[in-house]
Amino acid sequence: MCESQSKVLINEQITFFGAGSMAEAIIRGMTARSVVKRSGITVINRSNQARLEELQKQYGVLFQTEDAAKTELLRRSPVLVLAMKPKDAAQALGQLGPLLSDEQLIISVIAGLSIRTMQTLLGRKQPIARTMPNTSSSIGLGATGISFSKEISENQRKNVLTMFESVGTVTVIEEEKMDVLTGISGSGPAYVYYLMEAMIAGGIRGGLTPEQAHELTVQTALGAARMVQQTGEEPSALRHKIMSPNGSTVAALEMLDKGDFYETVIAAVQRCAERSREMGAVLKEGIE
Repeated sequence: MCESQSKVLINEQITFFGAGSMAEAIIRGMTARSVVKRSGITVINRSNQARLEELQKQYGVLFQTEDAAKTELLRRSPVLVLAMKPKDAAQALGQLGPLLSDEQLIISVIAGLSIRTMQTLLGRKQPIARTMPNTSSSIGLGATGISFSKEISENQRKNVLTMFESVGTVTVIEEEKMDVLTGISGSGPAYVYYLMEAMIAGGIRGGLTPEQAHELTVQTALGAARMVQQTGEEPSALRHKIMSPNGSTVAALEMLDKGDFYETVIAAVQRCAERSREMGAVLKEGIE
């Protein structure tokens, strides 16, 4: 597989500790945009070799399965991306801590896990970037929130920003705002997909073919998002431009209001943020 060396933005080796959907989204985005050489990415997990082989076949990355080789990889990789499930994080970080040196960068995509908790689990004040990307990163349209520990160097900060800017937009925030960001952009694509599911179902019930309903819904969602992005107008202003008095759009929105659509979405964002905090608290309680 031929790669253009001139396009590579990050020359350091990156190891993904975890091989789930978020790890794949970031890997797909980075390799598609030549942020790092494909051979500069290695993926490990606990035991699912078939998943690692799938990622290698799809993206040309490397993987390790032998325990000794994985330990050595964790010991020497300058950048480690923690992408395991939250329930596996405490054990993994406890085992990882003694292997690390001071200059290794930890990038976490684990929901609810604070920098302080990670450093406690590691048993050391490691440089950490806590991130919350979403799966749209896989097509370069992600939205990622990032918080940095005070141990981060300027070069490490630059590499983290480069990594995630290559797969979408980046917002650097105070860490205490990370849970609410999770409720908006981290889990937000699922809300939009759910709305699209309902729109497609409505079209089919109204007599459209599944293909027609799907195509119309996808283009409508895409066009609406681009209108907000390109015009710079607020969603509420654009919504009112579509609403003619006593018209069909008003009738539709009145039906949504009967179901308390607006407040339900706000409640969903808040519950997602709350759940993110709960997951972090469980991990924190486990080490106290």
